[in-house]
Amino acid sequence: MTRETTKKIRKQNKIPYFIGFILILFASIYMLYSIGLLTGIETKIRTLLSLNLILILFFCLFYIFKVIFRDRKKHIFYLLFCLIYTTFLTLGANYIHKAYSAIDHISTNATEYYSSLITLKENKVSSLSEIETGTIGYLSDSTSIDGNQMPKEIIKGEKLKNKTIEYASYIELLNALLDGKIQYAFVPGNYAIMFSNLDGGHFEHLEEDTKVLYTKEKKIKSEDPSKENSLEKPFTILIMGVDSEKESLKGSTFNGDALMLLTFNPTTLNTTILSIPRDSYVPITCFAGQKKNKITHAAWYGADCMMNTISNFLDVKIDYYLKINFKGVVKLIDKLGGVEVDVPYSFCEQDSSRRFKEHTLYVKKGLQTLNGEQALALSRNRKSNADKCSSEWTKGLRNDFVRGQNQQLVLRATLNKLKEVNSLDTLYSLLNTISDNMETNMQTSEMLSLYNVGKDILVKSNNMDMEDLVGFQRLYLNGYDDYIYDSGMGKNLYEYILYENSVQAVSDAMKVNLELKKPLLAKEFTFDSSEEYEEFVIGKNVKGSNATSKIPNLVGLTEKSATTKMKNLGIEVVIRYISEDTGTNGTVLKQSVASGTSTSSVQEIILTVLKKD
Repeated sequence: MTRETTKKIRKQNKIPYFIGFILILFASIYMLYSIGLLTGIETKIRTLLSLNLILILFFCLFYIFKVIFRDRKKHIFYLLFCLIYTTFLTLGANYIHKAYSAIDHISTNATEYYSSLITLKENKVSSLSEIETGTIGYLSDSTSIDGNQMPKEIIKGEKLKNKTIEYASYIELLNALLDGKIQYAFVPGNYAIMFSNLDGGHFEHLEEDTKVLYTKEKKIKSEDPSKENSLEKPFTILIMGVDSEKESLKGSTFNGDALMLLTFNPTTLNTTILSIPRDSYVPITCFAGQKKNKITHAAWYGADCMMNTISNFLDVKIDYYLKINFKGVVKLIDKLGGVEVDVPYSFCEQDSSRRFKEHTLYVKKGLQTLNGEQALALSRNRKSNADKCSSEWTKGLRNDFVRGQNQQLVLRATLNKLKEVNSLDTLYSLLNTISDNMETNMQTSEMLSLYNVGKDILVKSNNMDMEDLVGFQRLYLNGYDDYIYDSGMGKNLYEYILYENSVQAVSDAMKVNLELKKPLLAKEFTFDSSEEYEEFVIGKNVKGSNATSKIPNLVGLTEKSATTKMKNLGIEVVIRYISEDTGTNGTVLKQSVASGTSTSSVQEIILTVLKKD
């Protein structure tokens, strides 16, 4: 064999080793990149691991140039090491990157809006391009993105020449469509679920009666994106349930039926938890003039509107929100293998697809492990459903407050079960499950910093239940029932009027936990061991004298009497006289504002008075 041939063979023998080094190099870079994504998690460990990766990389390079060509017996060990080490790094980095991507997918600094153009099923038009005649309706509120801004953009962009009419509310808009006054209407993408169970409405068959011709998506950056990069200080988070038949949050405008506000202090591990009744009558910040209405209606205008509305009446800044699809709750709990809950009463409920009959869920009273569907059913139950089930399943008090307490039971049970997760495969499976069913305005780095909080909890837990380790302070918004006129519905609707003193007590408790206010220490504490202990709930037994001021029925009263009543309420009165009508001379025949309307939204009223010559 010639010298040239020998050199050629040696040169060829070098190639596999350089390929092995290149594989290790790229695998190491991938792992270093993945480790760098985990900002705030075990910084010392990540630094040491990164340094070790770099040292191993240099050792491999040194080995190639100094050792590998002198001892052929070591060649196979080197190649075997390259293969195993590269595989290990690649799989590890891939796991980290996938987990990070799942978490990052949940985080958003923007809100997705979907505006759909709908028409009645009987309309022969099946697409936007087929529209030639007919009137199109949309909201008059210029601040509404999916109700006003996007419809105008679509009409202009698609060069629609149709007549348009603006309506003050979605209720008036949908009624106009169903009554045939307009042929097309722009509504949120999840309109069927949003309005089908609306109190006082008649939209139970809205999905069957209408069809979607066109849907447009638009992303809007949040008004107040978070500037922090860790959760080491006390913070607030609003949990909002999204009632959607879809397996994803995409295209799902949420209802405000499931609202839970939490404050968490990472130093003391104390948590306040407040379930907000859906019918709470509060100023809606995105309504014109911050008109009061059911808080659930704030959800129609997006997460920012809901956060601002709650922040406004509780006087507590909301740092974060978490939207979770009800379908996601089912999946999450099933992945955990169920949650243990002491069910307070036997009940029956529809499934996650809002179906009764053969799909009806029956859950008995008592301590048991609930699967995802059963846990969601407990979280949603607020009616006895006596028309769907026998008396065995309909006993006991059911209302929005009971539902709020049930949601807290499920939340605590879920946190307890999450504490037991100790497998990377299970963790990755959970992240993969919830990534399409959750959305938050937390930055990814902030979510990662929750690791430190969770680690602290696990270190201190010593197999304790979550509620024994983390202090859960229940809060309660006390109030009373009333019926107030809703102009959109054209009738008096049930509202829950909050006592100002109760709101203040809840607000103060949150501020104490957020370290914005010093606590008031009780001087005495007494108890009777013979009596059953009852948990003290801040705000529950607090009342006040803030009765809702409403416009009375003035028809039939004298001009003087009606005017006096209105002036006592601080409302300007305009008198319009008519002479040709039946009735008692000098009495009020009509009033421009319906009786039962809250005076908070009225500045002037026009009274039509009969004045005969």
